[in-house]
Amino acid sequence: MLAAYATGTGGDDLLANLEVGEREIPAPPRGFVRLAVLAATLNHHDLWTLQGVGVPPSSFPRTLGCDVAGRVESYGPDTPPSLPVGSEVVAHAVVTCGVCDACLGPDETLCRRFALLTEGPYEGTLAEYCVVPAQNLFPIPAGLSPEQAACLPTAYLTAYRMLFNKGGLRPGGTVLIQGAGGGLSTAAEILALAAGLRVIVASRSRSKREAALGRGVHHAVATGSEEVSEVLALTAGEGVDVVLESVGEATWAASLRVLRRGGAVVVAGATSGADPPSDLRRVFWRQLRVLGSMMGTRAEFRSLLQMVEATRVHPLIDSVFPLSDAGAAFSRLEAGELAGKLVVKVS
Repeated sequence: MLAAYATGTGGDDLLANLEVGEREIPAPPRGFVRLAVLAATLNHHDLWTLQGVGVPPSSFPRTLGCDVAGRVESYGPDTPPSLPVGSEVVAHAVVTCGVCDACLGPDETLCRRFALLTEGPYEGTLAEYCVVPAQNLFPIPAGLSPEQAACLPTAYLTAYRMLFNKGGLRPGGTVLIQGAGGGLSTAAEILALAAGLRVIVASRSRSKREAALGRGVHHAVATGSEEVSEVLALTAGEGVDVVLESVGEATWAASLRVLRRGGAVVVAGATSGADPPSDLRRVFWRQLRVLGSMMGTRAEFRSLLQMVEATRVHPLIDSVFPLSDAGAAFSRLEAGELAGKLVVKVS
């Protein structure tokens, strides 16, 4: 089968570690199902794999990709079908042990053996075929194409959990999204607007701010020296309820300063650096909450799919590439000038 896979890690040119070529068609083990892939999407996690983050050198070659929409082809031995063969599905990208206290409780993402597809013993989804846990299958929401459905498992689930579980936002609340334009930030915009939130985005790029306003966000401000004063002016000096933070060092100080008393900054990334000044006096004096967030549970993924179907929102796609041209998709991801998700379509 054709696949986009990493042959190694590191070096000055990360994409030199990427190849698109033939790999063996995977056989589903017990508890898993093989999908004929219809579409997959790229995430920064794929670049981290090429960097060698969390991946032992002995684990290459390794097919990349966390997200997939596909057609059910076959189940592993002694695996009860969760959906009929031939069903078009989207797969939850989180794999856990299923037996620990976390897995048996309300949040399996706290499992000590937590992994995403393409981590640990699991191969990824950027291929003509992939295997995923059978319990992770869900029907594609009505009205979505496979390309749109493939956007949901990582970026949209992460945004959903940040907004509504960790952030606890409800209709009428105000959220600031740091770093407009990428897959996670546009997912957060779309879901927040659909939920009746007041949405402010911040970006250093004028074109990205204008594009966000065109998508319906209420306000777009420039990151930098005036960001705090602009956001406070937009909120009558009170500050926002929640900040979604995935930029890190470049925006952290502003994220803390624009929060109302008792507000929360929800962190799911640090693309500009992971060690900003902590400003602990502001944290305790204003009783701020700093919350980490990672992906989401199967229950949250089910709720996300129900929300998408009920509100008829459509994930924003930047561009679609054939699997044979996955290298070009990775080049665009690495460049960072995106408006939505990068999709790889499989014939």
